[in-house]
Amino acid sequence: MGSGLGSFVDALEDAIPFSYDDLDDFHAAGVAGHNGTLYLGRVKGTDVAVLQGRVHYYESGQADAMKVPVRTLAGLGCEQLILTNAAGSLKEEATPGSVMLINDHINFTGVSPLFGEKETSRFVDMVDVYDPVMRAKFHQIADDNNIKLHEGVYIWFCGPSFETPAEIRAAKSLGADAVGMSTVPEVILARHAGMKVAALSVITNMAAGMSDEELSHEQTMANADIGIQDLQKLLISYLNIVSS
Repeated sequence: MGSGLGSFVDALEDAIPFSYDDLDDFHAAGVAGHNGTLYLGRVKGTDVAVLQGRVHYYESGQADAMKVPVRTLAGLGCEQLILTNAAGSLKEEATPGSVMLINDHINFTGVSPLFGEKETSRFVDMVDVYDPVMRAKFHQIADDNNIKLHEGVYIWFCGPSFETPAEIRAAKSLGADAVGMSTVPEVILARHAGMKVAALSVITNMAAGMSDEELSHEQTMANADIGIQDLQKLLISYLNIVSS
């Protein structure tokens, strides 16, 4: 769960929390809106593990900082990983408070969480890494619940500074629709671990140069509160489909 989106755990039944502080190599996130707790529980009859917060590449310069948490989920038997984040929009129609389903990504950082891996499995196929079947289910749920669900390409910048207007213009020319500072490392790790992946961005701001509003983490948190309602409907409905 990304910045300001951790309240999803309120939907869990029989929830059991584990602080990252008590789990080996689960690094506590050093940014507001990431509480740093692993929850095990159920939603609509589906067994789930929820990571309430993530550590970011910009906090330590370690691209593989989420390696142990993601591989722990795989080891627990998680077959699908659904990632959420707060992102800036490069699409005029995707305004703050809306939700965007990611269909592909651009790694603008030039680093990988698989640096240093030895086996040939490190050469991970990234075609359709955002599972088409999962994406189709989210679109059907959005249609059934009258939720406007945008779709697009997410570009990963390392942060922690926000992007410049020139960088955003470059990102748009590369085909990006949303921008953020997370998610891509976990996606790569999940594909490497054999999990299917879907990812949803809550749009919290228009990207640099696209509005007169000053960018800040406070703005991110405030607009995440707006989008969390639609996001939770999508997630809970999806988990209900999985259990049926």
